[in-house]
Amino acid sequence: MKELFPAKQVMGFVFSLVMTAAALLVYFMDMSFASGMTVLLVTAFIQAGLQLVVFMHAGETKDKGAIYTSVYYGVFVALVTIFGTLLAMVWDM
Repeated sequence: MKELFPAKQVMGFVFSLVMTAAALLVYFMDMSFASGMTVLLVTAFIQAGLQLVVFMHAGETKDKGAIYTSVYYGVFVALVTIFGTLLAMVWDM
């Protein structure tokens, strides 16, 4: 019966709930902008990685290298887009 219980998925779900509660604490504890954004960004990236590995089964296939490479490339493109926009519009460079 132990092999039929999805312990990994249940623990992933519980950890996702903990990350959501940590993000909610930012609002309820009335944190400063900098510390609140830091907590929100860290919990968001941890939760996204958790969702990718546990619920989308990214590391369980034979082409997991290609999946992780695509994820890293997507994060790189997103960061270049965000910081490029900040450079052009906010920081006047």
